[in-house]
Order: sequence, then structure tokens, then C-alpha cells
Amino acid sequence: MNLKESVIAITGAGQGLGQMMAVTLAHSGAELALLDVNEQALRETQEQCHMLSTKAMIYTVDVTNEQEVEHTFDRVVSDFGQLDGLINNAGILRDGLLVKSKDGEISKMSLDQFNSVINVNLNGTFLCGREAAAKMIETNRKGVIINISSVARAGNIGQSNYSASKAAVAAMATCWAKELARYGIRAAAIAPGIIKTAMADSLKPEAIDRLNKMVPVGRIGDPAEIAHAVKYIFENDYFTGRILEVDGGMRM
Repeated sequence: MNLKESVIAITGAGQGLGQMMAVTLAHSGAELALLDVNEQALRETQEQCHMLSTKAMIYTVDVTNEQEVEHTFDRVVSDFGQLDGLINNAGILRDGLLVKSKDGEISKMSLDQFNSVINVNLNGTFLCGREAAAKMIETNRKGVIINISSVARAGNIGQSNYSASKAAVAAMATCWAKELARYGIRAAAIAPGIIKTAMADSLKPEAIDRLNKMVPVGRIGDPAEIAHAVKYIFENDYFTGRILEVDGGMRM
């Protein structure tokens, strides 16, 4: 894919990985549809993209709302005339143990706590992936869909909901690669390890030190390294149906 001639939609584009992906793709000349629930954060990302002289438009959307997602992708194609790529990056954390016993009392992860993560991370990825694929087929564009998974897809303590969602979005990417190949659409996933984001920055120095020691390369990852992986998948037309692990050698 030639990014200079492409329109890429990014969910969760208001901050962190999504923002870095947007800026990286803007550097390469892609036009960007920026999706998030936070309009102010979207405007900050948009401003950074405009500084690189690329077209970037913002769309405030709840990725768990089917009608909002359908309407948003209609608007994207209307505004840009095409859609060539989607990065399913929107996601949340609501960590907790499945069950916990303390002083004879049992506490449990609530169904709401489980479903809140599944709704955003999995259902949101499904809805946006479905609509992006439909628009690519309708407009006869050979596109790419990238789902953002996680090293936690292998299972991690306190993350039944998050790990399940990230395993599922990786599996969906493989399914979509097989289903959509007939239309010239590729699909893949990236499984980042621990990345330096606002969440990581809020940790105490000793916690950061422990995380750095857990990773074979000796440090947590930089958002730019995940954005580079995104660019690689878009530009390599032979990459599809696979999960690209960018985790510094870390294994859960």
C-alpha cells in the first residue's frame, strides 16, 4: 500500500498509541480519519497532523454503539471519498482478579466489569472492522485492517476480561484475512508488550524499574515502535493473517 495515496481510520486516536500512529502515518503522507470518544483529545491529535500538512478529520464516536459506528464510517467515506485502512486501537482496562478471598470474604469480578472491557475492546473492534470492510468493498478499494492486540492475549493475572478481549481480536484478524482476501483486503494484528504511555508514566519509579527488568531488551517499549510496526504492515503487501509481536522478547 502506498500511504501517500491512502485514507486511514484510527480508533482511540485521541492519545497514546493512537495519537503516535496518526502522527507517524501523517509523516508518510496518509490522510487520516481520527475516531475517539474524547473530542478535545481528537483535536490535539488533529492539530499535530495538520502541522505535517496532511488532511485529518475528527469523528466523536462510541465504538460500542452500532448506529454511531455505521454513521461514522458513512461520513468518513463521504468526507474522503474512500477508505483504505483501519487501525482498531480503541481499548480500556478494568483489571481485577476473577475471585479473591480475604479474611473469609469472597469478592468476585462483576459481570459489568467483565463486559465493559469486552464491549469496547472486542465488540468495538468487530463493529469498526465490519464497517470498514463493507466500505472498502463498496468503493472497490484494496485495504488493510489492523487490530491492536496485546502480549496479555496469552493470559495475565488480574486481566481475565482484557486478556480474553485481546486474544479474540487477534483471532478475528486471522479470520478476516481469510474471509476478505477475495476482495483484496488484508487483515493482521499487532501484540504490543508493555509500552510507555500515560498509564505507564503514572507509575512509581520502582514499578517502572521492575517492568524494565521483566523485558529481555531491558526496557519497556516506546509508542513510536508500535507505530513503526503499523506502518510496516500497511506497506508490506505480503503481510496478512498474522500477529506481529512487538514486546521486547517478553512472554506472559
